[in-house]
Amino acid sequence: MSRGEHTEAKARAGHRLPDAADEIALIGQVAGGDMTAFETLFRRYYPRLRRFLERMTRRPQLVDEILNDTMLVVWRKAHTFNLRSKLSTWIIGIALRRSLKALEHIDDAIDFDADAAAGPAESGPEESLLRQEMRMRLSQALMSLSPEQRAVIELTYYEGYTYREIAAIVGCPIDTVKTRMFHARRRLKSLLADRGKEAA
Repeated sequence: MSRGEHTEAKARAGHRLPDAADEIALIGQVAGGDMTAFETLFRRYYPRLRRFLERMTRRPQLVDEILNDTMLVVWRKAHTFNLRSKLSTWIIGIALRRSLKALEHIDDAIDFDADAAAGPAESGPEESLLRQEMRMRLSQALMSLSPEQRAVIELTYYEGYTYREIAAIVGCPIDTVKTRMFHARRRLKSLLADRGKEAA
C-alpha cells in the first residue's frame, strides 16, 4: 500500500472522519467533566482504538484493558489537550504508549487467529486459502519487528498518518520516524522472502 492510499485505507477501515471543530468542542466538554460527552467520545473512538490495539499487541486478552486505560487517561487529562493538535493523534498516542508499556514484560506466545487474519470470504476456496496464508505471513512478520518499528508501520499504512503526525504521536523527530520506517520495510521484505521460501 502506498502512502497516497491512506484515505482509501481509512475508508476501508470504516473510520469516521469527524469535523475538527466538532472534536475540539467535544474534548472541551470532556475537560469540563461532561460524562455524556465522554461517552460520545468513547463510542466514537472505540472501534478505531480496538483495531489499532489488536494489531499492535496481537494479544486479545490485553486489548480491553489497554483501551480502557487509554480512555481513562483521556478523561483525566482532557484539560491538557493542545487545541492546535489533532485529537486523534493525541488519543492514538496515548494508546500507543499504553500498549508499549503493556508489552514490555510479556513474553508469552502470540495468538495468530487464522480466521481473523483471513478477512471476508473470497470467491473460491483456493483463492481464500492463498489470501489467508499471505495475511498470516504478514501478521507474523509484523510481530517480528520491534514495537517501535511496528508502530510506524501500523500508523502509516493502517491508520493513514503522515510522518509529521507520527512524530507527534510517538514523540520523536521526523527523521527518527523515517529511519524506523526504512529499517521496518527492509526487515519485512527479508522476513516475507524467507517465509515464502519456507512455504515453497
